[in-house]
Amino acid sequence: MYRIAIEKLFKWKESKYRKPLIIEGARQVGKTWLMKEFGKVAYKETVYINFDSNSEMTDLFSIDLNVERLLLGLELYSGKKICPEDTLIIFDEVQEVPKALSSLKYFYENAPQYHIMCAGSLLGIALHGGTSFPVGKVDFLKLYPLSYKEFLMATGQERFAQLLSEQDFSMVSTFKQTFIENLKYYFFVGGMPEAVSRFSENKDFNEVREIQKRILAAYEQDFSKHAPIEIVPKLRMLWNSIPSQLAKENKKFIYGLIREGSRAKDYEAALMWLVDCGLVHKVSRVTTPNLPLKAYEDLKAFKLFILDVGLLGCMAGLNQSVLLNGNHLFIEFKGALTEQYVLQQLCTQDSLNVYYYTNERGTCEIDFLIDNGEMVVPLEVKAEINLRAKSLKTYVEKYNPKQSVRSSMSDYKKEDWLINLPLYAVEEIGNIK
Repeated sequence: MYRIAIEKLFKWKESKYRKPLIIEGARQVGKTWLMKEFGKVAYKETVYINFDSNSEMTDLFSIDLNVERLLLGLELYSGKKICPEDTLIIFDEVQEVPKALSSLKYFYENAPQYHIMCAGSLLGIALHGGTSFPVGKVDFLKLYPLSYKEFLMATGQERFAQLLSEQDFSMVSTFKQTFIENLKYYFFVGGMPEAVSRFSENKDFNEVREIQKRILAAYEQDFSKHAPIEIVPKLRMLWNSIPSQLAKENKKFIYGLIREGSRAKDYEAALMWLVDCGLVHKVSRVTTPNLPLKAYEDLKAFKLFILDVGLLGCMAGLNQSVLLNGNHLFIEFKGALTEQYVLQQLCTQDSLNVYYYTNERGTCEIDFLIDNGEMVVPLEVKAEINLRAKSLKTYVEKYNPKQSVRSSMSDYKKEDWLINLPLYAVEEIGNIK
């Protein structure tokens, strides 16, 4: 299975400013596989250490953080000689031994010639929970579920993925039915590596659903096992309310939908835990679309999406029969799957900050505003055939943006004030000129 992130790992390896790398991402998005695969293709040797329930490693790092002693201990534990340029050292589930995280500072300062990569299912919580490690001494990489383009590659359709990368839209339009068919599959299967891998092998949608149910059950077990006991019931309620929140017309998150009378302060800790885990994406509202958008963020109003469109469909009990019903899948429960899909593709793009816009009166709403550091791009998502973009037109007349995008099932088209980008090509939004 090819992951686009591996290209970033090669750049990291060759960089003269390389620091120990921390890979962040939710459980089961493929962090361990990616690290091991990179070790296989880019190094002569890989030393893989899993810190989960590993008393020897806990003891090794608890004495002191002398790099020479640690390297000797890692060699003895793995039975392998660690050569600086030729060996990749992998620390997995590194949050289980906080001292191992702290040691990255000393590896960077005293032994920068060693190549070290770290990951952990709940690493985001450890990092935001005050675990001691020095900011500025490590590099970060975020890993998400497979994007639509990666899904095409994983299912043996590399040439179609290449057409999207090359933005050969005349050829893309010729084969649009193939892209739409695969997009329907992606909506159902999603991008979790195990689900994609199994679907690629035998195209069994029932098996995919069972895998997704198992992944969701593992997440709920994590709530009980790792979250502070006082927020566990709130975590479950908040998490399970997301499909119904997204089924609303405007999709703004409302605490009262979790339980009548609920308020923000009751659920703040639970929401932060889910964000830190990488299980949810919080998209905040802005009312003024100026750069940088973060400066105009309304912290009280936001939409909440989960990490994967396939898991959202599973939580909502979406039946595979909708795959046969024309393009009905894209408008299923108020287009929630389509917005989830678009947001998921945007998250995989480096240096794009994503918000949404409504004016003060709530008469104009833009599904997503994208801050790419140079300009603010409004993006309207259309799951239906009706392409009237009333809100987008109102927004454009008021703010006159350099670029506006509507993503729909229609073919690629560039007009005076608008680019129509097919839903299956939305991953290319950062590269469209």
